Amino acid sequence: MQLSLENKTALVCGSSQGIGLAIAKELALLGTSCILLARNEAALQEAVKTLDCSKGQKHSYAIADFSRWELISDLVKQLSSEKRIQILVNNTGGPKPGPIIEADATSFLAAFQQHILVNQSLTQTLVPGMIEAGYGRIINIVSTSVKIPLNNLGVSNTIRGAVASWAKTMANELGKHGITVNNVLPGFTSTARLKSLAENLASSKGISVEEQEASMTAEVPLLRFGLAEEIASLAAFLASPAASYITGTSIPVDGGRTGAI
Repeated sequence: MQLSLENKTALVCGSSQGIGLAIAKELALLGTSCILLARNEAALQEAVKTLDCSKGQKHSYAIADFSRWELISDLVKQLSSEKRIQILVNNTGGPKPGPIIEADATSFLAAFQQHILVNQSLTQTLVPGMIEAGYGRIINIVSTSVKIPLNNLGVSNTIRGAVASWAKTMANELGKHGITVNNVLPGFTSTARLKSLAENLASSKGISVEEQEASMTAEVPLLRFGLAEEIASLAAFLASPAASYITGTSIPVDGGRTGAI
């Protein structure tokens, strides 16, 4: 199986911590040079230091605020002019939890901009270079709500579904160039966002965070939360030559929790 990504460069969004950083680490182990993209420079500086360099990889970072989607294109044009980018990992933190009936229009607009418009801008900017290089992988970190909406995540469910539809359309259009587009759907994964979600739910129910987390893990056939590294393993595989005939898919990594075939 050809998994090597030597002489490839990846732009990994939201990669100063959590799932994004775990993906960057896994890609680096396969030989990828990574450009980390997030808004916290101090965290980015520390994150870059954790990436493997044993195959001559050269890692770097850039600062970006995904709420300012209109500035993303110029930044990435500059980055891609310095180094050809063949792998794009779209990974943006999800909207705040809450019932959809209580969400206002600005919440939907902000989420649309941070997910759809950022993804679109990054993809439009990088695809010409992928075509020229003869290699392209676009991997979107989304959510299992693409399959079944999750309780108390009204805005997130709406936007995640839009991202999945965007990705499927993009996969159909870019297939003729050999560029693949796939979605990774994390389930309950031990990250700061999951902790925040558990705290929010616990507060609304009047129970402890520990009780809420126990209730959540009981929904998972494997009876535990996932690790960011387990999400990263699938993302790295989809970025590799071995996944060249996989495109337009949405693949859960959720311990079996999603109740859909």
